[in-house]
Amino acid sequence: MRALPLLLAACAANVHESPPCDQPGRILTCSHETTTFLAGDRDREVHFQVPVGEPPDEGFPAVFLLQGALFSGEGMWQAHQRAAIGGYHQTRTVEALLANGFAVITPEAPGDGITAWNTNVPPHAGNWENSPDAELFSGMLTAVEDGDFGPLNADALYAGGISSGGYATSRLAEQFPGRFRALAIHSASWATCAGAACVLPDTLPEDHPPTLFLHGGLDAIVPPHTSKRYHRRLDELGVDTEREVQPFRTHRWLDIAPDRILGWFESH
Repeated sequence: MRALPLLLAACAANVHESPPCDQPGRILTCSHETTTFLAGDRDREVHFQVPVGEPPDEGFPAVFLLQGALFSGEGMWQAHQRAAIGGYHQTRTVEALLANGFAVITPEAPGDGITAWNTNVPPHAGNWENSPDAELFSGMLTAVEDGDFGPLNADALYAGGISSGGYATSRLAEQFPGRFRALAIHSASWATCAGAACVLPDTLPEDHPPTLFLHGGLDAIVPPHTSKRYHRRLDELGVDTEREVQPFRTHRWLDIAPDRILGWFESH
């Protein structure tokens, strides 16, 4: 059951007069609102922001952006230029999306965002539709339709994430067919994979959204060959897909991510 947003009335009418992101020094900060949803038996925070100006008649397109394990969704909204695992480029991605007309929504993974998403964690991996994450995302989709995050276009949704959040992004394609126009999977692979342990199902969804894969060539936590297999299978299905591996990069947000993710979503 979805909890009532904390700032429903204020957010629904929110129109910014100035950009929500600012960097006077080495720290990039993007303002945001926070609400809560009941998932399982616990409240989960969800952070969100809409772009500057009046929304299109149909509402702003929106991106669900999912953090990796051990990092919070709220942490996506502020980062120092030297933040761990390329976190600055994560916040730059939020900034790029907002500056180009996309609303951004960052839910917290279980444990206030410091644990992994349910998608590939037993016992939920094989029964995700009954998991707390499934309840959270179902509630978020309903909230988009109800206008609880502001004036959004429920028919123009996108999703992206890194590491555990990348696996969860893949899960959204499987569990919510037709709801997302495009995905960006960063340093991850298929929904039930986990690091090097990665077996693709015999069949992938034929209506799988167009998917961009980004990976560091020296990623030892999620080996890049796992996303290569996923990318190849989508290509064989005729799904629009691209994959870019940045050499000499480890398991971290890539500096190309803001432009590549924005461009991918804009092209779909």
